[in-house]
Amino acid sequence: MSSVGMSVEAKPAEAPDRAARTQGADASAGLRRLGVGLAIPVGLALGWEIAVRAGLSDGRLVPPPSRIGEEFAELWRNGDLIRHTLATLARVAIGFGLGAAAGTLLGAFAGYSSLARRLVDPTLQGLRAVPSMAWIPLFILWLGIFETSKYALIAVGVFFPVYLGVMGAILSVDRKIVEVGRAFRLSGFAMVRRILLPAVLPSYVLSLRAGLGLGWMFVVAAEYMGASEGVGYLLIDGQQFGKPTEIVAAILIFAVLGKLTDALLAAVAAPFLRWEDAFGARQGED
Repeated sequence: MSSVGMSVEAKPAEAPDRAARTQGADASAGLRRLGVGLAIPVGLALGWEIAVRAGLSDGRLVPPPSRIGEEFAELWRNGDLIRHTLATLARVAIGFGLGAAAGTLLGAFAGYSSLARRLVDPTLQGLRAVPSMAWIPLFILWLGIFETSKYALIAVGVFFPVYLGVMGAILSVDRKIVEVGRAFRLSGFAMVRRILLPAVLPSYVLSLRAGLGLGWMFVVAAEYMGASEGVGYLLIDGQQFGKPTEIVAAILIFAVLGKLTDALLAAVAAPFLRWEDAFGARQGED
């Protein structure tokens, strides 16, 4: 009787230990992945620093990491780093929200209804080929040179990959799954919630990530429209006054912000994709 009681009491004590070991393993795996991901940029940066210090290059047009670090320190001291970064983040966030919402709605509409697809898709496919810079004069005429035109331009960049991703994901849903839903006489809302939504969610997340990447690309064009602050403004300032260190620093800010926001979006979507038994998910566990 006592041995049974001891075994029963041991189980709750083992659960926290198992959870702690799992968290420790996840943390160490995350650090290993971070180290592998940083290997190439850190290696290139160290190699270029050594080349400049060895006199193989003067580092004027492509500054070494030490000079870029000094530029970041100066931007931090005078407050420009936070000010420009927050301005660009706000523009991308608003433009991404508008473009993703519009792309999701129209993509779902076009994917679910063949009539809607025949109506809107040819026009949108034509507009998709218009370069980002071509929208700038029109948006300035319509919306002025202030923030609204910048939000609109970023939203245009985000819209098209989200629209295509949602529409394509719905059209590629396995017909047999849909037939099962019809056999169970699911309503239109139930069909979307229980069959279409889980089927399109992985592709939808990928389209959001692609849209976010284009949003970061379009914000540079947006900040050419009379911006007085933002990371794109740093690029323009560096170009006009011949400051390659400032240009490279701005490019690095874009790279870091783009990577961080993409990782945040992937982390937010991950709990909704735990059911996937995909090859990529198994690779992530290795």
